[in-house]
Amino acid sequence: MSTPDLRRWWVRLAQAAGLVAIGLLALFDLRFSTSVGMSPAALLLVLVRMGLAVATVPLWLPVHRLGSRWLPAAALALAATSLAVTAAIQVAANSSYLLGGSWGLAEAGGLLGVVFVVTRWGAPRLAPWAAVAVGLAVTAIPLRTGTDTVLVIFGLLQALAAAGAAGVGLYLRITAAGRERAIALVRAEQRAEFARDLHDFIAHHVTGIVVQAQGARFVAEQDPRRVIVALEQIERAGAETMASMRRMVGILRNPDAPPDAPLAPLAGVTELEPLLTGFNGAANAAARLHVDGDLGALPVEVSTSAYRVVMEGLTNARQHAPDARSVDVAVRRTPDWLLVRVADDGASPRTAPARGHGFGLIGLTERVRALGGTITAGPGVAGGWVLDAAFPLQPAVER
Repeated sequence: MSTPDLRRWWVRLAQAAGLVAIGLLALFDLRFSTSVGMSPAALLLVLVRMGLAVATVPLWLPVHRLGSRWLPAAALALAATSLAVTAAIQVAANSSYLLGGSWGLAEAGGLLGVVFVVTRWGAPRLAPWAAVAVGLAVTAIPLRTGTDTVLVIFGLLQALAAAGAAGVGLYLRITAAGRERAIALVRAEQRAEFARDLHDFIAHHVTGIVVQAQGARFVAEQDPRRVIVALEQIERAGAETMASMRRMVGILRNPDAPPDAPLAPLAGVTELEPLLTGFNGAANAAARLHVDGDLGALPVEVSTSAYRVVMEGLTNARQHAPDARSVDVAVRRTPDWLLVRVADDGASPRTAPARGHGFGLIGLTERVRALGGTITAGPGVAGGWVLDAAFPLQPAVER
């Protein structure tokens, strides 16, 4: 089961558990309240409390988007209604005939759920006020059945429960925000790295074009046939450079990179042998390379990205599969695709987030998708872990 499917399963389980809990508390409220011989007015108040409990469900049951404005607004309205009911009961309580029975456990449970979702998903400006208002409503609910010391203590306990729900919601919100920032940073770094690779590649070819043009001008009068060869080479280099530019338009280069940084050779799939040799010297598992097809003349961004996929797969195998005995790296070229697979036979149970906390794969996914490719990672059918990537070889103008 993939991570998104697992998350959806947990959300549905939590929703079902919440509905069951609210239903059981509502049955307890009805049973306890109707067993003490209450007046029609008191029974009417029981129905009002049931209505307020039901009104909390549309707030805490759905999955909300972060920064929702209607959620804290609805929570404020619900808290105001609950406080108004509590105040009305207290005002009429020379009205001892209105006191007694259950104070509304279903409503209290629903409001605690509202505190959590408002703190977790509500708009930042309104969420604190809504959480405080709902917490006050939860605290005041026990006073509907009297003002004895025991009831005041129950009110304080419910206030602590509301504070706990708010704390959990705030913790999850901060954790999610931190992860989003980390993911955004990884994606930005990956794009900057890809842009630097592209810059180096283009600078290399443009330098070659300039050198060939200067040479052609020098030999033009002495040997015109050599000029034709130089022009053909210039044409090929220019076409390849322009194709790379079209594929990677929109990727920004890191402005902090020095403008006079020296050109570095870009590691591609033709340099996988030294990479696997280094891995075999540092890991217990033996890495084996399987190549199918000609790996020459690949687009540079495809070649360098495939190299990084293999490097990430080997790194993960060394860090997260210490019991693996072998790692198979397969690179296959078809007329339209370059297919890369890194598979280990480790027996340790692993999940996708555990592989480098997911950030390495996030960066690779950003890089591969920028080329129109796909990448997947997960347990293999026969065990171990499999990282698959597919890169299209057709120019972007044809896709």
